[in-house]
Amino acid sequence: MREILHVQGGQCGNQIGSKFWEVICDEHGVDPTGRYQGDGSSDLQLERINVYYNEASGGRYVPRAVLMDLEPGTMDSIRSGPYGQIFRPDNFVFGQSGAGNNWAKGHYTEGAELIDAVLDVVRKEAENCDCLQGSAGVSGSFRRFMALDDH
Repeated sequence: MREILHVQGGQCGNQIGSKFWEVICDEHGVDPTGRYQGDGSSDLQLERINVYYNEASGGRYVPRAVLMDLEPGTMDSIRSGPYGQIFRPDNFVFGQSGAGNNWAKGHYTEGAELIDAVLDVVRKEAENCDCLQGSAGVSGSFRRFMALDDH
């Protein structure tokens, strides 16, 4: 099976990512608790569910996603949202202060302190894949930051 690892970061990325997971859950018949509640008339919903989800104990489906931000507010909003309990708790990586819309602060100080923790979670998720096909979701300055040679 080919898997995709979804990485979402920052306030905008996490808000868009949350909506993305609501749509993907609906398409695959997964409810907000991670249980399959599909229509049962077709195997199409389950046929490729492992592209985006890991199957956990009890038949729960957990998104193969890493959620990150420099401050906890966005993470708190996601956790308290309708699909907040579907994510693996260890895959929320966040700082405490934020960058205050200052790119340099996010890149050189606050973000630099968080990058090792983010890459560790990404590595763990990637190692659990049989055949990692690709990553999705990261955009903007964080994608550039992840692509640096020293990381």
